[in-house]
Amino acid sequence: MTHAVLWQRLDRPGHESAMLRAEESGWLLEGSAVFAHEGLPCRLDYRIACDAGFRTISGSVSGWVGPTRVALEIAADGRGGWTLDGRAVPEVAGCTDLDLNFSPSTNLLPIRRLGLAVGEAAEVRAAWLRFPSFLLEPLEQGYRRTGERAYRYESGGGRFTADLRVDEAGFVLDYAGIWRAC
Repeated sequence: MTHAVLWQRLDRPGHESAMLRAEESGWLLEGSAVFAHEGLPCRLDYRIACDAGFRTISGSVSGWVGPTRVALEIAADGRGGWTLDGRAVPEVAGCTDLDLNFSPSTNLLPIRRLGLAVGEAAEVRAAWLRFPSFLLEPLEQGYRRTGERAYRYESGGGRFTADLRVDEAGFVLDYAGIWRAC
């Protein structure tokens, strides 16, 4: 299975394209985001490898934010430990999903992993790669499946909420007035 999506950024100039591809040992989510941040051009390419159950194994982000180059390697050891560029990040111990703050693509990971029935809900703790600091932090998240292709998402203890419509692969089609699939 291979599935791709193209989003337009709604709150500033930008686009993103992502692809989900089945691999022999699991799944690969990869994409590129091109957008403006504080008047600076940004290009961020990413790859996230997951096992067959959509648990993050590794991730990478490369590109630039204005004149600043970005090159990051993230790894999960399968026992709850995480590293960022080879250094342990104990703050995110126990997280299952990698969440890229700059992208709508990573909501797909817990949506696919949880496999919620309509009406069911689950809490998750994600390793959140914050933009533009690129620090890896824990982020408590909640997903409630409200329809066949609809979810209620919240994070930060309810400080952020969004109703997410998804396509057949689980990619978000409309993300809180920030991103919209083309």
